[in-house]
Amino acid sequence: MFGHDRRELAAVFVGGAVGALARAALATLMVPDPTRWPWPTFIANIVGALLLGCFSTRLLERLPSSSYRRPLLGTGFCGGLTTFSTMQVETLHMLAAHQYLLAAGYSLASVALGFAAVHVATVATRLGFERRPG
Repeated sequence: MFGHDRRELAAVFVGGAVGALARAALATLMVPDPTRWPWPTFIANIVGALLLGCFSTRLLERLPSSSYRRPLLGTGFCGGLTTFSTMQVETLHMLAAHQYLLAAGYSLASVALGFAAVHVATVATRLGFERRPG
């Protein structure tokens, strides 16, 4: 199938389905309101960035090479959990509701905290390995 390993594609599919279900569960907690902070999407994106930093560091630096862990956890689960497109749509709805400061704050906080979350998770994962005996 297009030169791809079907098991790798299945790993992406399964991880993506689980991640998308987790995001959908968060989204059912609150009804979107363009005049308020969209917590479900924000939480999903920051948690996804934290997990991606942890998974990437652990999978690339500490575990034996596997063809399926990165597609399952990184591309699949974290990709399904996080959603840049929903963040953009929510930002557009904020702008349409004339909530300019909220839209700017949400966009900036999402990107900045997303990068910070990946960095913190990477550092914490590395420190965790350094402190383990043996």
